[in-house]
Amino acid sequence: MDKKEILVVFNKKCKNTLMETLDIEFVDFGEDFLTAKMPVTTKVHQPLGQLHGGATAALAESVGSAASNFFIDGTSQYVNGIQLSINHLKSKIDGVVYATAKNIHKGKTTHLWEVRIIDENDALISVAKMTNIVLTKK
Repeated sequence: MDKKEILVVFNKKCKNTLMETLDIEFVDFGEDFLTAKMPVTTKVHQPLGQLHGGATAALAESVGSAASNFFIDGTSQYVNGIQLSINHLKSKIDGVVYATAKNIHKGKTTHLWEVRIIDENDALISVAKMTNIVLTKK
């Protein structure tokens, strides 16, 4: 499969999930990264009209979890997120945010990702660290 077809597969897996609710879409990947975007609309605002930290965390966890799938044997293994920490650095009212997960550690049983969330002007919005565990299907 080429890159476009792989992105279609990843995005189809988001149907009827939180990712669809938040309009998260996977848009690019490479050997050690995966990028998704999310529009900043009232759907993801907190009561003061700014991007909700929980929506940002959901974006970070979605891209960090999905990225681990590139490194596992999907027929015999699956991934669960076991830790997410996030720092919110700048507020955002509208536009688009992009989350890029870059691999820090790719072990047999754990994967560690740094997820940087930027806006359409390359302003840094949040930084997250995500740890996934690789488990064997039974």
